[in-house]
Amino acid sequence: MTTAAFADMIRTIEDRSAALRAAAADAGLAARVPGCPDWSVRDLVAHLGEVQRFWAAAVSAGPADGPPADIPGAEAPAAGAPEDLMAWSAAATEELARALAEAGPDRPCWTWWRATAAPATSGAVARHQVQEAGVHAFDAQEAAGRPEPLPGPVAADGIGEFTTVGLAAMGPWPHDAGTVALTPEDGEAWMVSLAPDGARSAPGDPAGDLSRPVARIRGTGSDIVLALYGRRARQGLIIEGDRDLATRMLTWSTTD
Repeated sequence: MTTAAFADMIRTIEDRSAALRAAAADAGLAARVPGCPDWSVRDLVAHLGEVQRFWAAAVSAGPADGPPADIPGAEAPAAGAPEDLMAWSAAATEELARALAEAGPDRPCWTWWRATAAPATSGAVARHQVQEAGVHAFDAQEAAGRPEPLPGPVAADGIGEFTTVGLAAMGPWPHDAGTVALTPEDGEAWMVSLAPDGARSAPGDPAGDLSRPVARIRGTGSDIVLALYGRRARQGLIIEGDRDLATRMLTWSTTD
């Protein structure tokens, strides 16, 4: 990862976190979050801030055998005025951005995806946190009644990041083996091979007949990424080939 690309990721994290706070203020902290039905907007803001403080601590700690513990200020204020929560959230974003900038893209650190091919580095943390902030900003916008497509920097890398980290960490594929192509109309396509030993992915999508892949999902990059994260209805996607396989993969991707 280049230093320039890494700096762009930090800026995107800051931008999407600010977008989340703006939409949360419009929605009101008591509003429900359609993409996370058990959460209020207050829960959503608290979640992102807690995640950002956690990863700031992990990146600052450097190489480690386990996740950071006893993180000062990690928990969001349980009560108080909305501006108190927003200030705490903004400070969490600043803390993450500062930790990443000080570490640079190549510092090793603890991550939960060590069993995948993705690196356990500050650069990989930044890449994942772009998606965290981007998708949750969409959640806040949806709660406020004005959802917007994921911006270019989030959608462009979202499929690759999700398939190489999220899907690869899911464990054994619980159905018959198959292959699914994720083909955005505005970005890079990815092939996902699903087998008893789990999911493996690589860039590309062979043109032509669907004997390989056996399913293909088309749409905007934003819609595909949001579908992988279980957000919004899938009517904007076009599924070719084995629809059941594609649907099972999208359902599996959102299962804890």
